[in-house]
Amino acid sequence: MDRNIRSVDDVLKLMDSLFAPGADRWTGGAGTWWDGFYADRSKPVPFFVAKPDESLVSYLDRGLVAPGRALDLGCGPGRNALHLASRGFEVDAVDLSPGAIAWAGERAHEAGADIRFHCGDAFAEDAPAGPYDLVHDSGCFHHLPPHRRVSYLAFVDRVLAPGGHLSLSCFASGAMGSELPDADFYREAGLQGGLAYTPESLRWIFSELTEVELRRMRDEPADSPCFGEEFLWTALFRKAR
Repeated sequence: MDRNIRSVDDVLKLMDSLFAPGADRWTGGAGTWWDGFYADRSKPVPFFVAKPDESLVSYLDRGLVAPGRALDLGCGPGRNALHLASRGFEVDAVDLSPGAIAWAGERAHEAGADIRFHCGDAFAEDAPAGPYDLVHDSGCFHHLPPHRRVSYLAFVDRVLAPGGHLSLSCFASGAMGSELPDADFYREAGLQGGLAYTPESLRWIFSELTEVELRRMRDEPADSPCFGEEFLWTALFRKAR
């Protein structure tokens, strides 16, 4: 007989276990699945390109975000971490996948960029702790099961400095991702490849932050120096001082 729940963290871990191992599981199998995903670097995956998000470039070019300490959350092959370092940020980057971290590290070495990489769960106690002037998330949030939004919001509140910014890109409802109600993901025991969001849902989830900008990501052509896909929302939120 198991009676293991005595904290909110215990409840969250139990809910993690309801999801099938592999791509749809936040802990345990997720890092292994993503390692397989990153194993073939020649695959025509849009975000394998060594280009920063057009939204991130735009925020910096317009002065909406100033250089400081930054965290690239779910950094993948490091394309946004590299750009932040090139723009004068002190950069930490975290990802579940050892393969992604290895690839990002190679890119940073080739570019001569000083980036601190961390392989593991961003919500764990040994993860980078901040405070950060910018947390940039290009694709992590929409792969979280609904209950892990609680962890995500607590994490952002903990690591983001007063006046700091959260820069987010996630699947846009009607264009990419599953539109099932939250409860159905637990009945299906999977995330259906990722969750779609509406602007209204994002504004409600991040209502403790101030919205600076929320729009569709611009579609960038192949010869553009930036990454851009119209199936994503891009949002910039600011924490109160």
